[in-house]
This record gives sequence, structure tokens and C-alpha cells, in this order.
Amino acid sequence: MKKSITYLACALSLGLGLSGGLQAQKPRDNPQIVQSEAFLNSHPDLKYRNMGMSNYLKGRFEEAMVHFKRAAYYADKPSQGMIGEMHWKGEGVPINKAEAYAWLDLAAERQYPDLLVIRERYWKGLSEAEREKAVSIGKIIYEKYGDAVAKNRLEIKLRMARMNTTGSRTGFTGSLKIYLAGPGGQAISVDGSQFYQEKYWKPEQYWQWQDTPWVNSPTGKVKTSDLMPVKSKQETDKQK
Repeated sequence: MKKSITYLACALSLGLGLSGGLQAQKPRDNPQIVQSEAFLNSHPDLKYRNMGMSNYLKGRFEEAMVHFKRAAYYADKPSQGMIGEMHWKGEGVPINKAEAYAWLDLAAERQYPDLLVIRERYWKGLSEAEREKAVSIGKIIYEKYGDAVAKNRLEIKLRMARMNTTGSRTGFTGSLKIYLAGPGGQAISVDGSQFYQEKYWKPEQYWQWQDTPWVNSPTGKVKTSDLMPVKSKQETDKQK
């Protein structure tokens, strides 16, 4: 049976929180950088989120779950939200509403409005027994995947990658050029100062960069016009 695509899955498939936003948004980063193999290998949160979404959209839910959990291990909130939604809907795993809520509660740890809405909707859909179970499961999940421990894992990766690639403990790039694989495998070069922008590599700035599209997610507008009068059957017949 074909599963419906949720808002969160739709938002991620359109790039929210990575190189752009929903279709109405202007891309906020150079996709040649943030979607490159070199960049993603140093950002396992984004790398595994991408792999998770790729498998999810192909209906490979078990594989998607594996990748989302890897991204969740590095504090990726959207991936933690997807794990919750998959538990809620029974995609790749048996339906488990208590565990679904526990993951959404974790995903909403940074108060992203969209994730808070989903979390509260889940809570309303739980029985009292499921609520008690969700709280118990949540404690275990937070110990392994909460920001208090998961952020540090990624920060270590970012510092090591930046230092090893530039060859400088201060992260000085000078006139460094970064060569990335372009369309068809052809190499393209980008300026080191662009590739190593602080928002991509320094922890505090990086988390702000990650949070921004979710905290300030776009809202749609619907334009309406005056109601048009409906013609009677007699008027319609006269025009024929």
C-alpha cells in the first residue's frame, strides 16, 4: 500500500534545512559546496539525512531508518523527526506510537515550530498507557541522541576535518582552492574562504545555520478573488 508523504518528509525532500528551503524560498547556500561529497563527508548529520531521504522517497523504509538514525546520532533534528513519523506510520518498523512521540519530543528539543506542532498532535493521539511508555522511552533516547551528547560528536568531526584539510590549527585558508566533483564528474574549483565559511565549520555558527530555516520556516499565502456568479442552466443553453 502506498504511503502518504508527510509535511516533514516533503520539506526535507525539497531541501529545507540544507541548501535551500521550500520551493518559494531562494536558495541560501551554494549547492556545489553543501551538496558536494567533500562537504558531506565532514558533515555526517547532513550526509546521512540525505541518504535517509533518498531511500525514504524510493520506499526503502528499512534502509532509510538506518540512515536517519546515523544522522540522529550527530544531532540532526529533522532526521530524528523522520524516525518518529516512521514509527507513527509503521514505515520500515511496526507502528509504535509511544516511541514515535519520544522521537518527536527529541526532534523538537530546539523548539522548531513545525516539529512542536507534530509533537503535540502525537501526544493528543496517545492513550494514558502510551504516554507513560513514551516518557520512559524518551529518557533512554535522550541519553544517546540528545543535544547534550550528540552535538559534541559532530563538533569533534567538524574541528578535525577543518584542521586536517587546511593544514592549519587556526583554520587559516589563505588562497586555498577546493576542488569538487561537478556535473559528469568534471572537477570544479571553489574558493577556500567560501568552502570554509565559519557557519559551516565553527560549532556555534553551524548550529545557528542549521536552526535558521526551521525557526523561520516560510508560510504560504493564498490570493483570493471576488466570487463569480454561477450561470443558470437556461443562460448556459442560450449561449450554445
